[in-house]
Amino acid sequence: MWEQMYIGITLKQIVISAAVVVAFILLAWGARFLMVKGINKLTHGTKISLAKSMISALQVPLIIIVVLAGFYLASYLIAQENTTWSYAVKGLANALAVMGIYLVIAAIGTFIRWYREEVTAKKKNVGMTIRFMSLTWFLLILTSIWLAIMVSLSIWGHNIDLVTGWLGDHGWRIAMIIGISLAVIISSGEIVPRFISSTVIRRRNETQEALRKRNATLSKVLATTIQGFIIFIAIFMILSELSIDITPVLASAGVVVIAIGFGAQTMVKDLFAGFYIIIENQYQIGDWVKIADVEGTVESINLRRTVLRDFYGIVHIVPNGEIRVASNYTKEKSAVNMNINVSYNEDLNQVIKVINRVCKELAEDPEWAPSIIKTPQVLRVEKLGDSGIDIKILGETRPMRQWEVMGELRLRIKNTFDKEGIEIPWPHTKVYFGNAMPQLKKKPRVTRRK
Repeated sequence: MWEQMYIGITLKQIVISAAVVVAFILLAWGARFLMVKGINKLTHGTKISLAKSMISALQVPLIIIVVLAGFYLASYLIAQENTTWSYAVKGLANALAVMGIYLVIAAIGTFIRWYREEVTAKKKNVGMTIRFMSLTWFLLILTSIWLAIMVSLSIWGHNIDLVTGWLGDHGWRIAMIIGISLAVIISSGEIVPRFISSTVIRRRNETQEALRKRNATLSKVLATTIQGFIIFIAIFMILSELSIDITPVLASAGVVVIAIGFGAQTMVKDLFAGFYIIIENQYQIGDWVKIADVEGTVESINLRRTVLRDFYGIVHIVPNGEIRVASNYTKEKSAVNMNINVSYNEDLNQVIKVINRVCKELAEDPEWAPSIIKTPQVLRVEKLGDSGIDIKILGETRPMRQWEVMGELRLRIKNTFDKEGIEIPWPHTKVYFGNAMPQLKKKPRVTRRK
């Protein structure tokens, strides 16, 4: 019975092959069940983990691979000597190989996307980590397409010994160079900020926010330098594996460097200036500064240039060599420096008491107290102007909070002056038409009699 033939296939082969296919389908279903269960378990947490991302991305291709493997194994159990069956077996092998390559690339791509999201969410992007990972992902896609083509050609009987021989000698080394470089670059992006945070000493009167910005600036510059050096070394190692003689390249690079050195003195000047700016901690990312007659928030610093964004949202790129004087408005603390103008008719002692009272109320307000370091108060009578008297107010605030505090202080002083009947003057001029001023009228001339 088992040896009964059906179009050249025994019943035993049919039953065993069908059992293998069913077993692999059940295995795929069980794998999917476990993956879905794992996703549901991970979903209870608010944080998207790498494991959850991996399971979500790989469950479909993994199930397809298991099912294809079942059909491929079953096809081998049924030996057929005809062209159609041979094509079917090769097609299954080709599909299985392509799905295997896709599974590996999907796993790597999922890790890259997860890492980029983690870096963006935690705002810890330093150096060239994200850009290098994006370049690596692009190269991996090209490599996977090329590898899928080579595997398909091999399965369908084409000779690719020349390619496989080269891969056996150099391909794995290039892959190892890229993998190690990527690992070092990612590690430097993680280790450098922690190293800087543990070694940089907090200065006297330096706030936690100022320390954080200083650490971020130093971490970005140091990580970029290390990663750039690693990429430079990796490129030359890959060129060597490609049998490209790097001696002429190095010689040419030396000549180019010398030639550029004569024409790039400005760039060298920028690099040295940037080095001292960072080492001396003249300003940091997030500070409001004035450099090269431009004011704005520091968005980026490296050895060559500083990027500022002003109040209008305009981005200014300032070469570090152009910076002669750097004015930092927000280093460690900021100042409240404002004048209040009152009428000549007002009692200055009373006005000063009212202003100091308003300043004290603002400093004691729970909403504004965290922003104020030193309570603003009247310093002196600043100026006797044409239309009124200027009163100087000084105080200290947290970095970048001075404008908010001064705006709120002006609002409260104006409302209080309205209640107290204190006049804030405006420019005015007295005009006389024809008649002399009373105090300037001439006295009558007295005639003495002899």
